[in-house]
Amino acid sequence: MIRELKWSLLFVITNIVLLGGLDGYAQIKTENLKWGVSFGMGAQDRFPFDLPDYKHEVSFYKVVLNYRFKNNTKWAFEVNLEPSFNVAKHQLLNKYYVKPSDADDYREQNEFYMQERTIKEYVLNCGLIARYKIYDALSTYAIGSVGPMISNKETERLAKGFAFSDILGLGLSFEMNKIQLDFRYSLRHTSNLEMKQPNGGHNTTNTEFSVLFKL
Repeated sequence: MIRELKWSLLFVITNIVLLGGLDGYAQIKTENLKWGVSFGMGAQDRFPFDLPDYKHEVSFYKVVLNYRFKNNTKWAFEVNLEPSFNVAKHQLLNKYYVKPSDADDYREQNEFYMQERTIKEYVLNCGLIARYKIYDALSTYAIGSVGPMISNKETERLAKGFAFSDILGLGLSFEMNKIQLDFRYSLRHTSNLEMKQPNGGHNTTNTEFSVLFKL
């Protein structure tokens, strides 16, 4: 089910971007474009996750590209691109966590995975934002995004290399002239659609802060 939902979201986003969601390149209005930077942090032991068998803490460094393609009195809809460089700290805490039936090769290496490792991730998330305007300068929104990811090290839960990054979040934005300040609370899951083993994936609850500028 998760695999089908992931591909469905990616398909919908791609079609919106490529097949008219932006009303064609020639009709893009620069006043609806925003760009900015974002920083965030997440961990596996924050609500609603409670995963004591391993530690997975991640820091996000993002460039944000945003286009508002529909704007009503109270609601607005946007396409959001977020290329990011992430640094994750991962450590297996329970050496009995990976069972023989899960992955024999990794069970033998559990002592190795109990040493903390630093993982670098290169990610391109593409998402949709549904925004509700509380009043002119203040709005709240929901975001769903998915995109490809490359990581340079494996863990007992996820093979290195190609995977996907999935994000669901809620945010609050405040606009001052051409500047938008943004706070987001999100859930993130990374996995590789069973293309490699292991594929238990990593889950984190995250907080992010962004500054965006209107063109």
